[in-house]
Amino acid sequence: MQELKKQYHIRCAEGDVGRYVILPGDPGRCEAIAALFDDAVRIGQNREYNVFTGYLLGEKVSVCSTGIGGPSAAIAVEELHAIGADTFIRTGTCGGIDLPVRSGDIVVATGAVRFEHTSMEYAPIEYPAVANLDVTIALRDASLALGKTTHVGVVQCKDSFYGQHDPARMPVSYELLAKWEAWKRLHVLASEMESAAIFVVADALRCRAGSCFHVVWNQEREAAGLDQEMSEDTSASVRVAVEGLKLLIARDRGLQHL
Repeated sequence: MQELKKQYHIRCAEGDVGRYVILPGDPGRCEAIAALFDDAVRIGQNREYNVFTGYLLGEKVSVCSTGIGGPSAAIAVEELHAIGADTFIRTGTCGGIDLPVRSGDIVVATGAVRFEHTSMEYAPIEYPAVANLDVTIALRDASLALGKTTHVGVVQCKDSFYGQHDPARMPVSYELLAKWEAWKRLHVLASEMESAAIFVVADALRCRAGSCFHVVWNQEREAAGLDQEMSEDTSASVRVAVEGLKLLIARDRGLQHL
């Protein structure tokens, strides 16, 4: 029997993954996510891409890490779609911007500021990076059902982690600081690095995508002298992604019977 051709980066072939895929950044989180699936098995690992496949509600699902940033996330979405995936949930961490967003809260993205460059190779800047409505509602509902403090709205995406956290030392500090002030005035909820690319790539491929995040810290609350404690336990956002995916699977099945 001829071996199915594997995708160049993720090293998976058709049949290896389900149509639904959870996308954490950190390869180390994949095993913990897969533990929440039924009958999960590791499919493979190459570079930043760690892939497991199992079942939720009897539906074949997968988890694939993307590494940090838009370029590697876009590769994951492209190659997973090429072998059958069409629905993606990004789960990971973010830093709060809007003052009500506290460490340990959950952020569900409705859209993303395209302050990155991967999406520019898919769509002009006038095109918005918007999450799929069905995926977003499922994530919001799952987070609320789990009793999490949940914020739903726009997040900001960037390419440089240190451009956000130490903008004053950058040669383009004039731009970074001015744009950050704009995000604050627009009540952008949080900052992260992948959603804008994932949303735009998914649209280009006629797929669905959404995102949920665990808030690690809010530098604006810190600057304002407001109380907070750093929170690095990402298990809540993982649970939101998995429970949201269950809701989405059930709702998709309901639509199929209409």
